[in-house]
Amino acid sequence: MSSTQHVVVIGHGMVGHRFVEALRSRDAAGTWRVTVLSEEADAAYDRVGLTGYTEHWDRSRLALPGNDYAGDDRVELRLGSAVAEIDRVGKSVRTVAGQTFDYDALVLATGSYAFVPPVPGHELPCCHVYRTLDDLDAIRAAALRAAESGLHGVVIGGGLLGLEAANALRQFGLQAHIVERGPWLMTQQLDEAGGALLVRMIGGLGIDVHTSVGTDAIEPIDVTETGGVRVCLSDGSLIDAGVVIFAAGVRPRDELARAAGLEIAERGGVLTDLSCVTSDLSIFAVGEVAAIEGRCYGLVGPGYTTAEVVADRLLGGRAEFPEADVSTKLKLLGVDVASFGDAMGVAEDCLQVVVNDAVNQTYAKLVLSDDAKTLLGGILVGDASSYGVLRPMVGEQLPGDPMALIAPTGTGSAAGALGVGALPDAAQICSCNNVTKGDLTEAIAGGCREVAELKTCTLAGTSCGSCVPLLKQLLAAEGVEQSKALCEHFEQSRAEMFELISATEIRTFSGLIERFGSGKGCDICKPAIASILASTSSAHILDGEQASLQDSNDHFLANIQKNGSYSVVPRVPGGDITPEQLILIGEIARDYGLYTKITGGQRIDMFGARVDQLPEIWRRLVEGGMESGHAYGKALRTVKSCVGSDWCRYGQQDSVQMAINLELRYRGLRAPHKIKMGVSGCARECAEARAKDVGVIATETGWNLYVAGNGGMTPKHAQLLAGDLDDETLIRYIDRFLMFYIRTADRLQRTAPWVEDLDGGLDHLRDVVCNDSLGLAAEWEAAIARHVDGYACEWKGVLDDPDKLARFVSFVNAPGISDPTVAFTERAGRKVPVPTGHAVPIGMPTIKP
Repeated sequence: MSSTQHVVVIGHGMVGHRFVEALRSRDAAGTWRVTVLSEEADAAYDRVGLTGYTEHWDRSRLALPGNDYAGDDRVELRLGSAVAEIDRVGKSVRTVAGQTFDYDALVLATGSYAFVPPVPGHELPCCHVYRTLDDLDAIRAAALRAAESGLHGVVIGGGLLGLEAANALRQFGLQAHIVERGPWLMTQQLDEAGGALLVRMIGGLGIDVHTSVGTDAIEPIDVTETGGVRVCLSDGSLIDAGVVIFAAGVRPRDELARAAGLEIAERGGVLTDLSCVTSDLSIFAVGEVAAIEGRCYGLVGPGYTTAEVVADRLLGGRAEFPEADVSTKLKLLGVDVASFGDAMGVAEDCLQVVVNDAVNQTYAKLVLSDDAKTLLGGILVGDASSYGVLRPMVGEQLPGDPMALIAPTGTGSAAGALGVGALPDAAQICSCNNVTKGDLTEAIAGGCREVAELKTCTLAGTSCGSCVPLLKQLLAAEGVEQSKALCEHFEQSRAEMFELISATEIRTFSGLIERFGSGKGCDICKPAIASILASTSSAHILDGEQASLQDSNDHFLANIQKNGSYSVVPRVPGGDITPEQLILIGEIARDYGLYTKITGGQRIDMFGARVDQLPEIWRRLVEGGMESGHAYGKALRTVKSCVGSDWCRYGQQDSVQMAINLELRYRGLRAPHKIKMGVSGCARECAEARAKDVGVIATETGWNLYVAGNGGMTPKHAQLLAGDLDDETLIRYIDRFLMFYIRTADRLQRTAPWVEDLDGGLDHLRDVVCNDSLGLAAEWEAAIARHVDGYACEWKGVLDDPDKLARFVSFVNAPGISDPTVAFTERAGRKVPVPTGHAVPIGMPTIKP
């Protein structure tokens, strides 16, 4: 035997790639060379995040890091090389193309295939499985045809994969149906009460859920050139569909092992012992194809563990497969679901603590030992914020009352009641990669100071990512000051990036990342950079490269709603509107069938517009003298006012005119977060100015200026910055306050937490704004003046530019097709949406640097 041995890996999924990485990282002596034979044309990609592909259609964004093994001459990757036969006697494998590879050790990482039940008609062209990138490409093409013909989408199977598939169909713009034989969804992870709540929540989002129902047949129907079918259910229901996705479970790809005479488990899969070795001592099995002591695990966490075990064994170690963590956490369609440990409560004499909050649509269950001291498992539906802390506590003694950990009164209660600091060192923080709290604290003691460093050092958080919040908490608990880096691609903070952009006048993301960053960027840094570029220039946000940086709302200059439609909000400065403008809004709402509502910011919101209708709606508004209200942007939203001294007998100043002046001055001003203002004409505060980022309240001699008030999840009253100001001084101070905030706040930071984070707090802010202690007042006032001079309505800019107008179609691959899913119904006399639209419109561009 030569000094260098050869291991052949059949399969290049997530687990096969993890095995290669684990072996190469440990094999410093170069004992093994590796050949990977992959049936797919794509190198290893994130199959757990497969649904994310439907949002950007960029295969490279799912590629696992290092999946091409560039620069490693001891690893050979052969894509599109399906294996036809294993010769155990000759210790070789032969590919379909006829190539032969000898091995000293063979690793089967063939994974699973999607099970398709023998339903009559399952072979029809519109029937698909949801397993690979190629599958999603095929489903997308079928969905476009189905949308054109008004057909629905059907998912057969209501487990984890079925929910992901239904979510994808919804994103494609189809009315989605889930057909599940069991009495509730996710029967493998949830109990009856949790599953029933999930059914109600998914149904409330516009997806039709059919439980305790089977599929009798799938029959072709006469729909011209669409391949439409009629799905016949066992309860007599009929669904006309253009896409049918089978998500009825998976089966291990064990056909090569069977043909080679390896021992197969009773329920399928290659039988192995705890060392993952098969009945042939030269052959190992990892991932979903491995039946460890007879059991297959369909989750990536246990799969990664098998890869680590085999890598250790090939290098002479004695690792064995431990008890698997089959915890699950997902968020689809805005619904949190999690289960962990003994979720079903099968342990003898176990106790269950349950909180079923029908009003807030949350369900939480903890399974405890018979003495109520040890956590065995649990289920969370509707709110899974406690999952990160509860899951590592499985098998550990709880430090207090278990009810306090899931009571609705403690939002994120487990995190608040326990915190990562209360966890023992043996608690498993990252189940995907088997990383304990002790491993992480050791890494921190060894010099890791950031989440990215912990990921690299321990692999925690590099798979599903659900443990990343705990990594941040642990760093804080260990006294490590957190980095202010914008993201992993820019080591600078948002404030530092603002200064760099201002100083260098680089106006493109590609130029900035080339000079100051690394990689291609992400969904954190791209919108943040887009905001800075917008706040330092009057260029249109959809001009050139900058258009690709915007999030979905800014990309379409409208707020996307839960049913996939959009809202239209024209600006009404200070709530002041003419009769002609009111009539125009009413006519538009009537002509396009929109739902109208007067908002808390004293303007009128029109709901239910399709993306292709937005330009014509806005053309009529612009021609009527109205403009964008920026309800979609991280910018000034509204300046609310009372009727002031013109009409109110208590009014001390003209609050309406001041509100109009402020709104017209700061309209379109981009910021780290949305900005709201209010102007009250007297101390009675009818405009609720002290709940705003900037609040102005009239006095007998002028105006009191309040700042840093916020609504939302953590409401804050604004604080008095200066009193009895004349008009000119008031506006100067607001100029300075806004520019100080825009230049120094973190991304997505509201004004209230920004002031709290300032060294010196309000006193320092007052010194900077009122006394110009930094000497920057003139520069900031000049910046606002440039903004005022350069302001232009963003929607008018779209209407005047054919290239920008071309973006506003429901389906970019079929621009003549309108979104068929926007619909309304009546509820208590009000028009409300039937939420059957897509969460992210087809046509949303791939975000590229």
